[in-house]
Amino acid sequence: MTSPDSDPVDRDLVRVVDGVLHVRISTERGGNALDPDGLDQGTTALRQVAAGSLDVGAVLLYGPGANFCAGGDVRSFAAAPDRSTFIAALADRFHGLLLALADADTPVVAAVRGWAAGAGMSIVCHSDIAIGGPGTSLRAAYPGIGLSPDGGMTWALPRIVGAARARHLILTDAVITAPDALEMGLLSQVVGSDDDVVPTAVEVATRLAAGPRSALRAARRLLADGATAQLVDQLAAEAASISALAGGREGIEGVDAFVQKRRPDFTAR
Repeated sequence: MTSPDSDPVDRDLVRVVDGVLHVRISTERGGNALDPDGLDQGTTALRQVAAGSLDVGAVLLYGPGANFCAGGDVRSFAAAPDRSTFIAALADRFHGLLLALADADTPVVAAVRGWAAGAGMSIVCHSDIAIGGPGTSLRAAYPGIGLSPDGGMTWALPRIVGAARARHLILTDAVITAPDALEMGLLSQVVGSDDDVVPTAVEVATRLAAGPRSALRAARRLLADGATAQLVDQLAAEAASISALAGGREGIEGVDAFVQKRRPDFTAR
């Protein structure tokens, strides 16, 4: 495991707390615009997770201000000498983070306080659990500035809400309120106060990190593969997975704890 002292990341952007990798994906500038430095530092840390040199049980994505992420910094787009080249480079950095999230193969929790627009909404679509509040709003936002989506929105959103609804949300640039986002499956939970969004997301991520990590990773993989698998293949994959886990440390501890009527302890690594 990489120690905090040797881990080459910026602690203001990326840190590990109680087995959870916290990644700050936006900056308070521009209403919480996407932070390129946060993207780079998050990608570095997630690659360490994928390589096994950083041991975490969950990833928490958050913004530091009133909003989760209001998308790219449009003023920087306008100021770029070559806008196409500038945005292509930013998209590559953004997509690097999303691919690193997938490769890390770890539950992802998003603390979606306030706006998640453009790139912010794309990030929500790649989260396993997204926590919002009464003031949470989502919006594709790309048509409003004459651009098409990035961040895998056109891949992930139809898988969450269905093709017809995804077309409607992107093409009409509709604002999605917290209740509607919950109903559509974009948010997993809406808490009673916006001030509770980040603490609740931290609590959920910490609980996941203290749980059976191998089982949670296996469940994520099965859920992802099940979207396109045939039933016979999915049943075979489930059988192989559960039997392998049954002989592992976490599976043995979980079953023994159940029989012994005690709480399982999955924290020994």
